Amino acid sequence: MSSTFSLDPGADQLAVRDWLHGFAADVIRPAAAEWDEREETPWPVIQEAAKLGIYSLDFYAQQYFDPSGVGIPIAMEELFWGDAGIGLSIVGTTLAAVAVLANGTDEQIGTWTPQMFGTPDDVKVAAFCSSEPDAGSDVGALRTRAVYDEAKDEWVLNGTKTWATNGGIAAVHVVVASVDPELGTRGHASFVVPQGTPGLSQGQKFKKHGIRASHTAEVVLDGVRVPGSCLLGGKEKLDERLARAREGVKRSGGRGNAAMATFEASRPAVGAQAIGIARAAYEVALDYARTREQFGRPIIDNQGVAFQLADMKTRIDAARLLVWRASWMAANNQPFTAAEGSMSKLYAGETAKFVTAQAMQILGGNGFTREYPVERMHRDSAIYTIFEGTSEIQRLVIARAISGMPIR
Repeated sequence: MSSTFSLDPGADQLAVRDWLHGFAADVIRPAAAEWDEREETPWPVIQEAAKLGIYSLDFYAQQYFDPSGVGIPIAMEELFWGDAGIGLSIVGTTLAAVAVLANGTDEQIGTWTPQMFGTPDDVKVAAFCSSEPDAGSDVGALRTRAVYDEAKDEWVLNGTKTWATNGGIAAVHVVVASVDPELGTRGHASFVVPQGTPGLSQGQKFKKHGIRASHTAEVVLDGVRVPGSCLLGGKEKLDERLARAREGVKRSGGRGNAAMATFEASRPAVGAQAIGIARAAYEVALDYARTREQFGRPIIDNQGVAFQLADMKTRIDAARLLVWRASWMAANNQPFTAAEGSMSKLYAGETAKFVTAQAMQILGGNGFTREYPVERMHRDSAIYTIFEGTSEIQRLVIARAISGMPIR
């Protein structure tokens, strides 16, 4: 049953927002600078989130299935208001979980998603592995292969994945592989690869410009064998889809591609993360402008500064409206006929970069130092025009949707 779109969150959503805001203010923010410098997964913070029920399958399921659609974006905005690197460490598992939800059977969902989170006493993380050294935006260039061994009912995976959040340290890896290269993206499928599977290993761990507390690495698959039950959706469903693809029949709804089904579901949530970063930087800049005096008065008394803050606030609110609209549409099975999901991610990501840059400008020299958090926020924001589909790819998706043309 569809809910009515509303810009007024209900009492339940507001209670969750306030709870998460308290956690972000009291636990995440005090730890942000330390884990950014260490460039390590903040396991103690994740465990604290697990003990409170924030890092859990139940919590994200409740937000995901909230008919208002704004449960997930509210949660993402508050956690990333605290810090983007730690926030991504807390929510990075959900991308793999969404992949299972989008492509898996009920039995697979019930089996694998709990293992992605572990328990409060023994927390785990999961990784979604799609990008490759030569296949980022061009998912059709994916080279990781999955070959079916009918005699053993096993799939054999070979290839290298890159830019994988939690790659190599995850209890569960969800790997997108090609099962029929001649079909391009329609010949892709997703596989669950548990930690410790022979042939699965971590490659290079990346030292990044921002979101440093989030682990990002290559994942190497060398003759990895997984049971047939690890193919998300099952072989019968895959064979039917491949047969239709070979006949040149496009599957309606755009869910035929395993990676794209995941990205479509996650883009508004990623936009909400960017909004959290932008809002945090705006609040620091606003407070600074009210208290910083030059020439005998607060700098906010100058139109040049005040107008910057007005533009920052306007863009943040506009981005949030786009994210909430797309999230509500997704929750109520409304099709993205004008690529509304991509619109929300595009504008929110661009807004985060704009707002954090303006915040640094308002703080002047202080904004360029690590004594103030806007320097870190600006570094963190940069990824939001790159991952989960670059801004250029989002514009391409939108352009194709509104024109009906195969724009390249």
